[in-house]
Amino acid sequence: MSDHLISPPVPLSPRRIADEYVAQVAALDPMTSERLGLHPGDDRMPDLSPEGFEALAELGRRTLAALDAAPAAETPEEQAGARLLRERLTAELAVHDAGDNFRQLRNVSAPIHRLRQIFTLMPTDTDEHWEAVAGRLRNLPGALDGYRATLAEGISRGLLSAPRQALAVIGQLDAWTARNTGGPGWFADFAAGGPDRLRPELDAAARKATAAVAEFRNWLRDTYVPAGAGIPDAVGRERYLRAARHATGADLDVNDAYAWAWDEFHRTAAEMRTEAERVLPESTVLEAMHHLDTHGHVIKGEEAIRDWLQQIMDEAIDALDGRHFDISGPLRNVESCIAPPGSSTAPHYSGPSLDFSRPGRTYLPTLGRQTFPTWQIVSTWYHEGVPGHHLQLAQWVAAADRLGRYRVTLGKVTANTEGWALYAERLMDELGFHTDPGRRLGYLDKQMLRIIRVIIDIGMHLRLAIPADAGFHPGERWTPELATAFMAAHHGSPTERRNGEINRYLGWPGQAIGYKLGERAWLQGREAARRRHGAAFDLKSWHMKALAQGSFGLDDLTDNLAGL
Repeated sequence: MSDHLISPPVPLSPRRIADEYVAQVAALDPMTSERLGLHPGDDRMPDLSPEGFEALAELGRRTLAALDAAPAAETPEEQAGARLLRERLTAELAVHDAGDNFRQLRNVSAPIHRLRQIFTLMPTDTDEHWEAVAGRLRNLPGALDGYRATLAEGISRGLLSAPRQALAVIGQLDAWTARNTGGPGWFADFAAGGPDRLRPELDAAARKATAAVAEFRNWLRDTYVPAGAGIPDAVGRERYLRAARHATGADLDVNDAYAWAWDEFHRTAAEMRTEAERVLPESTVLEAMHHLDTHGHVIKGEEAIRDWLQQIMDEAIDALDGRHFDISGPLRNVESCIAPPGSSTAPHYSGPSLDFSRPGRTYLPTLGRQTFPTWQIVSTWYHEGVPGHHLQLAQWVAAADRLGRYRVTLGKVTANTEGWALYAERLMDELGFHTDPGRRLGYLDKQMLRIIRVIIDIGMHLRLAIPADAGFHPGERWTPELATAFMAAHHGSPTERRNGEINRYLGWPGQAIGYKLGERAWLQGREAARRRHGAAFDLKSWHMKALAQGSFGLDDLTDNLAGL
């Protein structure tokens, strides 16, 4: 028998704990694994059952306990990573422990959407890849059963989404199954790209997947919607503040944010009136927008608009590289795509895998259109592509070895990334890329959309009063109907997009405010850094340092940017 005592295990460093957390989440959640490009050949579907959500929550609790026992972080960079990990897990567990996962049903970024999106992330170059696709299609019905069990548990606990959210998802599932058009449906169309050898297997699995989606859609219609009768659209202050913390990484003064947004509204509205006069003399803003829709530059056809948007991003890369950013290697590779039917009504971006084998991709929902006015969309593609989401998130992936995987993947804070993307739109205006009056009005219209989001997202959920000087129903309390009318009066979006936006804010409280509040943090940080450096301030250098820092919540972002 040895006289030596067995040494206790040495606690992991905060960096190791964070990276181990990413690995364990990827092992539990195939969607995370597929996003990161891990576990090739995996044909599992996400576990959306109550047990699946609890397993991820328990992992978060164990990780926080390990962080409590960890030695002190040795470097400022590791300290920042540990702080981010603690804040993110604490915010996520607050959402879970309140039971909000039992009512996650909305028109964008709900668990149901992962069950189709995961296929768009899978490689499809070889027969082996398509065998994994077939396996996932076969496993989709079971994943839907798990999600139905979670929503049913929500019904039993009285934790439901409002009927408008279920109805919006029902409409999306109609598009997935081609219920209203008579086609084979999205899954069958996707499977049709497989090799002939596997086509019988793929076609059969796609039919079963489509049938399962149709059955789930009917359950929502027949069971969930009636059970949710009377559930209000607005979520109230407690749930709103919890959700806003999760989306922004900050405990916000929402009343201050609401008042600030109104100041931004009046300033931007005046600027839009000036620009509208340049587009069409003696016109209102909406008249100028209608003029651009009917007489401005348009692109016809989905393939043509996809190619045109690709050109916009390629031109931005060439114009910015070496002057305002360093854009090299895989960062130069970003693909323009058309979003499949039944997607969110808003454009969006999907980041690259950790090894860049899957590039970053931008997605345009066409909403059944074949003609696309371009005045409004250019600024959006600076937001989604370069120098917006793609440049930031691809730069993070390139820095993963230095920063750790957590800070560039699961530690992402919406207000940081959306704030940068909105800052990127403003930067392109500052650099002279919006000299055309129509394109500049489009840029201002997108700024106005994000300002409106702050006003009506906070206003609807907290039932705030409309200010006396608003020029719109002064003194009344916000409702979805008033919010829809307000957006129609001040933002040039089509009806379907506008309705989708309102549903999104109601179903995803606190997320939409991160764009404008995040941009404010980026601008404040840049201005503080400029003052600190004086004449020696170099914008390109600041940009590259800012993009290389990884994720921060709004509690830390401005101070961090100011110190660069």
